[in-house]
Amino acid sequence: MGEEKLILLDTDIIIEVMDKKSSRGQGFMLKIMNSGEEYCTSSVNMHELLYGIEKYSKDSRLVLQMATLEYTKKDSELSAFLELDAERRGKAVPRMDAIIASIAINNGCSLYTLDKHFKIFIENGLKLFK
Repeated sequence: MGEEKLILLDTDIIIEVMDKKSSRGQGFMLKIMNSGEEYCTSSVNMHELLYGIEKYSKDSRLVLQMATLEYTKKDSELSAFLELDAERRGKAVPRMDAIIASIAINNGCSLYTLDKHFKIFIENGLKLFK
């Protein structure tokens, strides 16, 4: 049996998918479903989502049902390297993005995001879902 592929959904994708009025979000969900791959998010993305949900008094039950990958010591080692590597190349990135990229890389996930700056991590092993 082959290894199961997993898509890690970034916060921006989840927000679009959860917005019932977003045709863009519907398209993103169709793309995920048509891929035949399973999907999840990270504990960092979950924090960002729950913060927004609490701030705007929305219902968090749907989000809390998502499979969530935790941030580990192994991820912290890689994320520190990724952030520093980008900085040394003159392309500083938000720390949370280096953390999310490390979780995706270490778990063999492809990352589904709208943020273009994640491309800097491709040469360090990040796969982007297209």
